[in-house]
Amino acid sequence: MSGSIQDALSEFVMMWVLIDPVGTIPVFMKVTAHKSAEHRSMIAVRSVVIAAGVLVVFLIGGQLLLNALGIALPSFQIAGGIVLFLFALTMIFGPMKTDQEIEELQTIEHARSIAVFPLAMPAIASPGAMMGVVLLNDTQHFTLTGTAINLLIIAIVLVITLVFMLMAKPILAVIGDSGLNVLGRVAGLLLAAVAVDAVLVAISQFFHISGESAGGIL
Repeated sequence: MSGSIQDALSEFVMMWVLIDPVGTIPVFMKVTAHKSAEHRSMIAVRSVVIAAGVLVVFLIGGQLLLNALGIALPSFQIAGGIVLFLFALTMIFGPMKTDQEIEELQTIEHARSIAVFPLAMPAIASPGAMMGVVLLNDTQHFTLTGTAINLLIIAIVLVITLVFMLMAKPILAVIGDSGLNVLGRVAGLLLAAVAVDAVLVAISQFFHISGESAGGIL
C-alpha cells in the first residue's frame, strides 16, 4: 500500500513539474492583460478544460498506439525518460518557460482564442506533459484502478493550475519574477530526478532486476 502511495506521489510530482501551474501565471497575465475579470475567469476555465481533453487523449491514445505497434512499455519508458531528462536540462539552464512563450506570442498574430493558444497549448498541455501522461501507464494493458488514479492526478494538477490562474495577480505580486525563475530551476531538478528514476525502473523491468535500487516512479 505504501508503495502505491509513493508511486502516486512521484507521478503527481512529475505532472506538477511538466504542467507547471506556477509558470503558467505570467503567460496568463500577459495574454489577458486587457481583459475584464469575468473574461479572464472564462478564459482560464476554458483553457484548463481544453488542456484536460488533450492530456486525456494522450493518456489513453498513447497506450493504444504502443499496443498497436507492439512496442514494449520499458522501451518507451527509457526513451521517454531520456526525453524528459533533456527537457529538464532546458528548464535548469535555458530561458524560463514563460519567457519563451511570451516572446512567441509577441511575434505572431493573436490567435482566435487565447484559451487554446498559448494557454491550453503549450503553456498547460506542453509537449513534455503529453509525453508524461503516456509514461503514467506502468502496465501494457489498461486497468480501471490505474487509469482512475492517473486521471485523478491529472485532474488535481489542472484544478490547481486553474486556481493559480484565477489568483494570478496576488500570487505574482508575492513571489515576483525572481521567485518564478528560482521555482522553475528547482522544478527542472525534480524533473531530472524523476526522468532518471523512470529509466532505471524501465531497465530493471526489461532485465528483470529485483530490488529497490531502481527506484519506484512508474
